[in-house]
Amino acid sequence: MVISNDMASLVAGSSVIRKLFEEGLKMAEAVGKENVYDFSLGNPASPVPKKVKEAINEILAENTDSYVHGYMKNAGFDETRSAIAKYLNTSFDMNYDANDIVMTVGAAGAMNCIFRAILNPGDEVVVFAPYFGEYKNYAANYGGKLVVVPPNIPEFDLNLDELEDKINVNTKCIIINNPNNPSGRIYPKETIEKLNEIVLRAEKNIGHPLYILCDEPYRELAYDGGVVPYIPAIIKNSIYIYSYSKTLSLPGERIGYLALSKEADGYEELIGAIVVANRILGYVNAPSLFQLVIGRCQGVGVDLDFYDRNRKLLYEKLTELGFEVVKPEGAFYLLVKSPFEDEEEFVELGKKQHIIMVSTKTFGCPGYVRIAYCVDYDMIKRSLAAFERLAEECGK
Repeated sequence: MVISNDMASLVAGSSVIRKLFEEGLKMAEAVGKENVYDFSLGNPASPVPKKVKEAINEILAENTDSYVHGYMKNAGFDETRSAIAKYLNTSFDMNYDANDIVMTVGAAGAMNCIFRAILNPGDEVVVFAPYFGEYKNYAANYGGKLVVVPPNIPEFDLNLDELEDKINVNTKCIIINNPNNPSGRIYPKETIEKLNEIVLRAEKNIGHPLYILCDEPYRELAYDGGVVPYIPAIIKNSIYIYSYSKTLSLPGERIGYLALSKEADGYEELIGAIVVANRILGYVNAPSLFQLVIGRCQGVGVDLDFYDRNRKLLYEKLTELGFEVVKPEGAFYLLVKSPFEDEEEFVELGKKQHIIMVSTKTFGCPGYVRIAYCVDYDMIKRSLAAFERLAEECGK
């Protein structure tokens, strides 16, 4: 075998979501794209905001190629980091400056840099189910172990009652994904304040900082007036992680950042390690053009109504058909309880109707499927008859 044993196991268990996406492509070749209803990937269909396109043209016209496409500090362009710090300070009453911001290759790049900076082999990363499955692989890249707090069903709030038993001297951080993928749940301020109390007690017991990684690529996608609390304003040892993949419909551009307050324990050592990790992991720096673009697009977002009408149509229809659905408060995913004990049976029945759904077993939450409604509205309308047939197959 030419590849490592570790990679061999990863290849064998490669992303279920990606496999379903590819299966949907093959299905489209057989029955026609218009007859396949692929809800597998969180690939935003909302148009890129006009301001983003304008910023690209302005930057290319105003600057030399060597500046726009050249190297910069590993942490990123000063002007972009300053713009982000100013936006966060204004929005959340924080006190960041440019040195507290590190531009990253999306949220995934940020998380890998943090793990490289803080994890030793055997260290533990706590997550609340349901959680984004790649967290496990990111932690494992640096010898870390994922420790899962079971889901709080049916509310899908943070399961704080079982958190403290999961924390020990090996615990380095806790990941909070808010709004949550795949439940769409927004964890309210009161919950985050209770989490802070647990973290403060735990830090005294374990004798070292316990960092909260705030993974928030869906922050602006909050419906019905929902408010996503800014965790670093509540919990001191927080590292804020943000990506523009969803809120600006730029997943392929791989642009994001992390923010660390100077009040965090070990600030100087930690921010320095993260910047070095950005370089030695091979990223070197985040994409230069889009660093400059997002520097000019703070506060810009996609049309929330684009996703909200998708949410309402699917939620109302599936509920009407008798399915048990978790009403999403944010993000663009719908969590549906499987009518069968093994949700894979539900997924397979869906495929017979050309509906591609994802089992949430790999999210640490068996018994449910995820529907990504970040798709074209017309596709959802076309899918409704297929969902009616699926409901009949399930005895609804």
